[in-house]
This record gives sequence, C-alpha cells and structure tokens, in this order.
Amino acid sequence: METQEQQDATVEADGVEPVAADSLQKQLDDAKAKADEYLDGWQRARAEFANYKKRQEQQMSDLRAFSTIDLIKRLLPIQDDFERAQKTLPEGISHMTWIEGVMLIQRKLQLVLEAEGVKTIDVKPNDIFDPNLHEAISHDEADGIESGHVIEMLQTGYKIGERVVRPALVRVAR
Repeated sequence: METQEQQDATVEADGVEPVAADSLQKQLDDAKAKADEYLDGWQRARAEFANYKKRQEQQMSDLRAFSTIDLIKRLLPIQDDFERAQKTLPEGISHMTWIEGVMLIQRKLQLVLEAEGVKTIDVKPNDIFDPNLHEAISHDEADGIESGHVIEMLQTGYKIGERVVRPALVRVAR
C-alpha cells in the first residue's frame, strides 16, 4: 500500500490525481451506453429516410403513370378516327400523296403510343368474353359461336403493361 507521501509524489510527477478503477469502468460503461443509444438513433433515422425516399420515388412514379394514362386516354379517340378513316377510304384515292401523308401522321401517333408502352388488346371472333379486357355493347344471337364468346370487336382496347387503359368494345353471343 502506498503512503500519502508516495501518492503526493505521484500526483506531482504526473500532474493527475489517481482515479479509482470502479469510477473509470462506470464512465466507460456510460460512454458505451450513450454511443449505443446514438448509434441506434442514427440507424433508425437512416432507415426512416430510406423509407421516405422510396415512398417519394413510388409516388413520383405513380404520378407519371397516371399523367401518361390520362394523356393516352385523350389521344386514343384520335387514333380511332385515323383507323376508321383508313378503313373507309375509297380505293380510287388511297394512292394519292396527301392520303399517304395523313396515314404517315397516323403511324407517328401509333409509334408515340407504342413508345409509352401502349399495346392493343387482341380480340378475335370466338374468343371467350373477359370482363377485365372487354366491355360488352350487346348480347346477340350468333350462329356457330358459343354463348359468352365474342362475336366481333367494335372498338380496339388498349393497355399499358397489365393495366387496362380502355377495354375493347365487343358484341357477345348469348
């Protein structure tokens, strides 16, 4: 055991008073607890920010998709008009340059729709009626076509990915 003189000499030599080991261990444990608490808080804040960022990105993506779908819905009647005009075009004038120019405009519109991921809903006579893809305009008797099957498509339907933008208008056999 050190005498008081030896302790005083140690204090004078080091300039530091000796501290009990229990006190140092307590301070170390307190510092570790605080560090763990700060680390936990930082990790939570980081996770919350990552989740916030993901939600914001998803909301922006949804907003873009809804905006695109809204614009496409307004463009589809124009595409329909072009298709009807092409079907009813008299053969005598179909080779004229200005008619070809108008059909080129229709093709450009179709390419814009395709670039946005718009696909037509393929409907053939005798396909099974699917209320997710088709909208029935009428239920008619049809020879050779089973009940619940498509007789004919009256208006083209469109979808983006798996989402239906506009269902195909069809006549259905009963």
